[in-house]
Amino acid sequence: KVVKGFGRGSSDLGIPTANLSRDACDLQSDLSFDALPCGIYWGFGRIGGGSSSTSKKSYVAAISIGYNPYYGNKEKTIEPHFIASPKDKRRHASSCGETVLDEFYGEPIRLSVVGYLRPELPFEGLDKLIQAIKKDIVNSERLGSSQTDDVSLAERAWVEEGTD
Repeated sequence: KVVKGFGRGSSDLGIPTANLSRDACDLQSDLSFDALPCGIYWGFGRIGGGSSSTSKKSYVAAISIGYNPYYGNKEKTIEPHFIASPKDKRRHASSCGETVLDEFYGEPIRLSVVGYLRPELPFEGLDKLIQAIKKDIVNSERLGSSQTDDVSLAERAWVEEGTD
């Protein structure tokens, strides 16, 4: 379920993220929330849990799991940034040219972490953090759009077709 975060993704960075509730996280993993390895990942995600065609729309996602060292967070978070397709009008809507979707607080999220991009790092300055995140978005989109292996295809299908 998406909960309100600090608002920094949208306001400071121009890259909005969905902050997932650690209390309502149903991990399909042997790992607990706290045992999830910190880092930046790519995967697929869907907003909403119903059976309508709009709730089955999946996005490639750049996903941060960790403590956001630039901000010194004390609690671990999972924050996906959903990437609209290049032709989608929402694709370059943010202040730094990234995807802005409608508000979806309280909505369930189905998220699949498919691959690792890099470790979570402290950055010297907001500009360097934004540059790194934009690179993560480019890499996530490249990987998510070009993967035809069985695992990636199965993960995307799980995100699109599953029921919550």
